[in-house]
Amino acid sequence: MPKWGYSIIAEELDPEKTVKASGREIRVSHKHAREVCKTIKGMTLTKAKEYLMDVMDKKKPVPFTRYNKKAGHKGGLEKTFAGRYPIKAAQRVLKILKNAEANAENKGLDTDKLRIIHTAAYPGMKIKRYTPRAHGRASPKYETLTHIEIVLEENAGQGE
Repeated sequence: MPKWGYSIIAEELDPEKTVKASGREIRVSHKHAREVCKTIKGMTLTKAKEYLMDVMDKKKPVPFTRYNKKAGHKGGLEKTFAGRYPIKAAQRVLKILKNAEANAENKGLDTDKLRIIHTAAYPGMKIKRYTPRAHGRASPKYETLTHIEIVLEENAGQGE
């Protein structure tokens, strides 16, 4: 049994209409993953998959709202102007989204009616390494891993 849980309260979810999927200790920037997750929250499953594929093809940018220092302006953004194309983060989020879709098919839910109701990306464990420097010294080099969570819910009335 895992020792971790989800950041969404389990009592609020209907177990027959919701599915969860998560990726733990993923080697991707937690800042980029946060912005990707914030962007796809509220989208339908098919729309989110198309959007992530467009991000990987550099057709649509991801708006950066918090981590936007020195981020260039991109066309096609509405509320914010800073944006980027976080390809690696989009690939990992798409993989977790497909895992959630497989979980929904296993439960017998209609995948055309699924909507993303919760996404989260936050820092995980830090891997500490050392970089050799001059005169026999070494500097620490940290790599922060990322946890990504996605929860889908089946909507009764609408499907896109």
